[in-house]
Amino acid sequence: MIEKTPMDTELVRTKLLARLHDPAEKALVLLRDPAGHEGGTVRTLIAEVFGEAPQGSIWSLVKKADHWASAADRPQFPREQGGYRFARWSQVNFADRPILRHPLTGDSIDLSAHGNLRDLDLDTLKAGSLEHFRALIHRDEGGAVDAWRTLLALWRFGPEPAISGDATGLGELWRYLPADTRIPDHTIWQHLDLSSAFAGAFAGDRQNRCALLNVAIGPVQPFIAAARTTSDLWAGSHLLARLAWEAMRVVCERIGPDAVLFPQLRGVPQVDLWLLEQGLEPTLFRHESWVENNISDTNPLFSAALPNRFLALVPADQAETIGQAIEDHVRAWIQETAAGVVRELLRIADLPDDPQTPAYQQARDQLAEFPEIYWSVVGWDEVATNAQSAPDPERLADAMRPFYAPQEARPGFLGSTAWSVLQRPIEVTDPETGTPATFYQPNAGVLYPALYELGERVMSGVKATRPFSTQKAHGYRCSLTGEVEWLTHQPDRKDLETPPGQRAAQGTLWSRVAKKRPSWARKGEHLGALAALKRLWPQRFCEELAERLGKERPPRFVVSTHTMALATSLMRAAEEPNPAGSLSDEKIAEIHAAERVALPRRLNARLRRHDQGELLAHLPGWLEQQRESEEGDPGLARKVIRQITGTDPEAYYALLLMDGDRMGAWLAGGEGTTIPYRKAFHPSLAAALDQRFSDHAALQAYLNTPRAVSPARHLAISGALNDFSSTLARWVVETHHNGRILYAGGDDLMAMLPTGDLLSAMRELRHAYSGTHATSAKADDQEWHAGGFTHRRGRLYLSMGAQATASMGAVIAHHQTPLNVAIQELKRAEQRAKNEGARDAFAVTVLKRSGGALRHVGRWSSPIAEIDEMTTLQEFSEALHVTPEASRRAAYNVANWLTDLPEPEAIATSEGVVGYLESVLHHQFCRQKLENEGQPVHSWRLARLASVSPTGTSLASAAEIRQRLSHLVGVAEFLARESRR
Repeated sequence: MIEKTPMDTELVRTKLLARLHDPAEKALVLLRDPAGHEGGTVRTLIAEVFGEAPQGSIWSLVKKADHWASAADRPQFPREQGGYRFARWSQVNFADRPILRHPLTGDSIDLSAHGNLRDLDLDTLKAGSLEHFRALIHRDEGGAVDAWRTLLALWRFGPEPAISGDATGLGELWRYLPADTRIPDHTIWQHLDLSSAFAGAFAGDRQNRCALLNVAIGPVQPFIAAARTTSDLWAGSHLLARLAWEAMRVVCERIGPDAVLFPQLRGVPQVDLWLLEQGLEPTLFRHESWVENNISDTNPLFSAALPNRFLALVPADQAETIGQAIEDHVRAWIQETAAGVVRELLRIADLPDDPQTPAYQQARDQLAEFPEIYWSVVGWDEVATNAQSAPDPERLADAMRPFYAPQEARPGFLGSTAWSVLQRPIEVTDPETGTPATFYQPNAGVLYPALYELGERVMSGVKATRPFSTQKAHGYRCSLTGEVEWLTHQPDRKDLETPPGQRAAQGTLWSRVAKKRPSWARKGEHLGALAALKRLWPQRFCEELAERLGKERPPRFVVSTHTMALATSLMRAAEEPNPAGSLSDEKIAEIHAAERVALPRRLNARLRRHDQGELLAHLPGWLEQQRESEEGDPGLARKVIRQITGTDPEAYYALLLMDGDRMGAWLAGGEGTTIPYRKAFHPSLAAALDQRFSDHAALQAYLNTPRAVSPARHLAISGALNDFSSTLARWVVETHHNGRILYAGGDDLMAMLPTGDLLSAMRELRHAYSGTHATSAKADDQEWHAGGFTHRRGRLYLSMGAQATASMGAVIAHHQTPLNVAIQELKRAEQRAKNEGARDAFAVTVLKRSGGALRHVGRWSSPIAEIDEMTTLQEFSEALHVTPEASRRAAYNVANWLTDLPEPEAIATSEGVVGYLESVLHHQFCRQKLENEGQPVHSWRLARLASVSPTGTSLASAAEIRQRLSHLVGVAEFLARESRR
């Protein structure tokens, strides 16, 4: 942490008090505990942490933070006029009706089906809560409470029931206890996070003001895509995530991690390492998977788990200083890391480490403006409140107008239906008692949607106006990027003019490195600073973790394309008791002597349980050696693979790229992404409102208004994306299939899979993203889905909900196809899914080694109601697989007769082109034993899918129908071949 000043200490104390002002069990003690929710455990913990109850301004800041956080996150409820008591009819007893609302869909989940909360003893619950939080209090050597470490521990482990052995007995419900029982769509932890963030911002500003700081780092896709190996691909995404963390780290160390509103940092392994640096007790992390696993890319620390942008709540008068500090720190970190890379290259090349070596200066120059860092600040009080800290929409409108069209009198959110309802109080009178009440009284917190919107517009302006400088370069360029000089050790830099074929004779830095470390530089490769940084990042990161965690560093940990292609064959071999029985002892010894390369996680686990697993694990390395070394015998290698696995070695693998649809709209509350306020209320309160005030026009307008964007919504989205990318997606790809995730940063995911696993993994990822229904889980997983939540292996996960969709592109390529070619095609496939498929779609491309390609686009929600397009593709491919004599002949016959397909208007059958296609396909499939006479299944589906575009528009020409059907059948046939199953 940064060096403390008196103000820093007071800031930490203010945040700590804000985090303790509400008990976690608030939802279960309301209406049941005579001490009230502000007595009991709250009073006890504050006394233990602070010694005596804090007095004066600290409480006023915490109360202001609580009120702003409440207004920003949820509707206000009827208070009887002239008092602070909530109207009785608006109160909800959560213990009697424990219902959670999904924050993005409004769907409800009734927890009473999973246990009776009314039976929980109140004293036992409170005692368990105290035990839980006492375990998180950190003290210095003298026994005094360490406020900073305690604050961090409460933030990180407050929601984790396992820390105290589930002392409260609530299990997973502890994570999801609502902040307010009347609107149970956001948790008490989100409210405490936001209260603490506001309190810290207020306390850190001389005038108790706050601001939103928006930060973005780039470039993203060009940086990741500049890759020749899967290691490069992983390194680019992981390094970018690390840069994002280094930027966030500045905010965390100055104001605390809860100041970052998006993404949610709690539970991110990289952040956990930082918490250890800050002095948190290591035993608190004992249940985290990154502690238990070895240092390999199965460890969550190897996931690129952070997006390239974030939003933070900071003190207004520190905002610009923090923004500049982020730039300075990230650039300094890059320069220091790059210098370490140059130093390591010189060492491996047996060259002296002279600070005057040109490579050092080249690295400084080439990385002087890397990464691109953009930041903008919007002062909350400065543009949105008046002198009394009340909302001032006119002042905010003036600040917003320069970023909107001139004709918009009320720009952005201020011109929305939501604001027209939210900007004024709603007065109601209980028809049963005649008691008047104020239903809604806005404060400055309700302006968060407009401020977020303004921040996005300002950030766009910053990106559009940022100046860029040019670099002078001489001679040949970097082999990977083609943009900058490659690094040289020669003082006169004359070797930069040397053509590629003559560099080894001159002993260039890179030719020397290639001889000693082929994994750092392939023969002939000469890299610039950024490419060198990516190439050496895997080693540097492994060494960093080995030092921090005290574990051994692996030699190789990124699965190669040819190993992935072979995964299915190795799994098949592992099903046999003695797959290597026909091999000689000499050949077995030769295979054992080969390098043991990284394997997919599921395959690796399976081989550990096999008597010949170690031999099979060395097989990909031996095959690679036979293919690439001058002494190798590729023909013999194929024969050995056939002996062991039963088939020729598979040469194709798959890449998958997934992107959540309309993520900007989800964050901004765009059309179709929000729910009306009434769907956020507890069903009991919603029913009471309709019963009492069905004819109250203003109130009904409010209830039907789409709910405004809130910090809790952003935290919920970030939490759902974290759960998906760090846990659910990894389980689908790496535990249930033989794949490997290359990066997963929220809604963006890239994975590598065996071809036979591709379609199944795509389907399961799509369902995991929305939490729509169970995947192919084992019975002992105890998996269930309800209301947008997924319960799996004792843990409850929040998903994006059924309304959220995702698009995927996939490419199947030969393992010798240049990786950059496969990635370019992969991006095009994803774009076809979004454009031709109009989102919520998938696109599969097969790049044939012999030339040509197959391309099919389909939708997850098929344009034909009775047909699931992915199921059609999977089941037809399976039918071709189990009827091998029909497989290639079926695809050939279809392609053959399609050349004579008449134009749709020339087809005279009563069912038109659909009937014609079905009839011909059924005839072909019956001849090849794919269907029974008079029982069209595949032909019925294929005919209907082939006659329309992915979005359901009838295809007007024979050429369009021919292409769609031939490619669909071709993809299914390609995936049906024996070596891919």
